[in-house]
Amino acid sequence: MLIKKVVIPVAGLGTRFLPATKSTPKEMLPVVDKPLIQYAVEEASKAGIEEFIFITHHSKSSIKKHFEEDSDLFNKLMEDGKEDLASTIKNIGGSEAKFTYIEQGEPKGLGHAISCAKDAIDEDEWFFVILPDDLFMTKGANVTEQMIDIAKSENRQVLALQKIENEEISKYGVISPTSTNGKISTIDGIVEKPDYADAPSNLASIGRYLFKQTIFNHIDNDNPGKNGEVQITDAILSDIENFIGYEFDGLRFDCGSKSGYLKANIEFGLADEELSVELRSFIEEKKNL
Repeated sequence: MLIKKVVIPVAGLGTRFLPATKSTPKEMLPVVDKPLIQYAVEEASKAGIEEFIFITHHSKSSIKKHFEEDSDLFNKLMEDGKEDLASTIKNIGGSEAKFTYIEQGEPKGLGHAISCAKDAIDEDEWFFVILPDDLFMTKGANVTEQMIDIAKSENRQVLALQKIENEEISKYGVISPTSTNGKISTIDGIVEKPDYADAPSNLASIGRYLFKQTIFNHIDNDNPGKNGEVQITDAILSDIENFIGYEFDGLRFDCGSKSGYLKANIEFGLADEELSVELRSFIEEKKNL
């Protein structure tokens, strides 16, 4: 099982972060000193992925510019003796990285966004999907690496799962597990954004998916699902016997929300050697608020 491609949907308008996202794509908002989208690309690259397929919108040209080589800036940094900074803008995604940009046109749901990549995925090819709003901090293997290992051992498509113990569960696709062995669940159903009282479990499907090319046969762009959108959960449900769920190791930050985004900046700031001492001191001063 060779997985070399990732689909990254970035066509959304990011209205929850207005006015910041009026001219800056949400995916370009920084966590410490890197935009969210770069964390997604680096996670996939570390797992051996080389082709990054962005499902994008015409207003998001800054994403493409970010991943293009900037020889003038690189040379200037090198001339100024700032080799460490220069290295941060060189070969983002790896020396073999290929970036492909496909316009979605109008947002019609995650299922539709993923379907836009159909012509870029070969027959029977496996590919990853990353939602950059979901940012992870892990020790050892990252979430993409973990899921690829699970897919290889189980020979199934994989959904990343997280336990959500409160009403927040109604924001997610929620699986119905038939059995759970450690962190792996076999599943017989998935429901998009159920009411809290009707959720089939506390296991939510969150922003990482490992699909086979056959998923495109199950995405029905002509018949939208919940909220009038083409839901990827509907496609998964129609092929549910070929999926398993996996509870990843690591911390997740929902950077699609303001509170999650702020928490990510604090956590990643605390993990930064240059920032941690000053930031910890600041937090200590504020702990009695």
